[in-house]
Amino acid sequence: QVQLVESGGGLVQFGGSLRLSCAASRSILSSTAMGWYRQAPGKEREFLATIGSSSSANYADSVKGRFTISRDNDKDTVYLQMNSLKPEDTAVYYCYGNWWGYVYWGQGTQVTVSS
Repeated sequence: QVQLVESGGGLVQFGGSLRLSCAASRSILSSTAMGWYRQAPGKEREFLATIGSSSSANYADSVKGRFTISRDNDKDTVYLQMNSLKPEDTAVYYCYGNWWGYVYWGQGTQVTVSS
């Protein structure tokens, strides 16, 4: 069993920035991929970004150029740097990790962007 704990969410104004962290209880070096999703009220969970073991990254079009995913293997932590935030970015943000085909999720962290 792997535990993922997100942190860094909060309330931010339009155009502001936040950095989310996702700390894993297992070495992320052995993971296939780590990434982030979000879910806004009344909407389906939306893919945001993923990063592989080689640090190659992919992004959803909705966040490309504004969000950056990164990883610190020594700290077993994945980050999501979010810039130029908009009210439509308001959602619960979830971290996930894939270890040998098993996908684990964090509990989520709320991000609220005020206009």
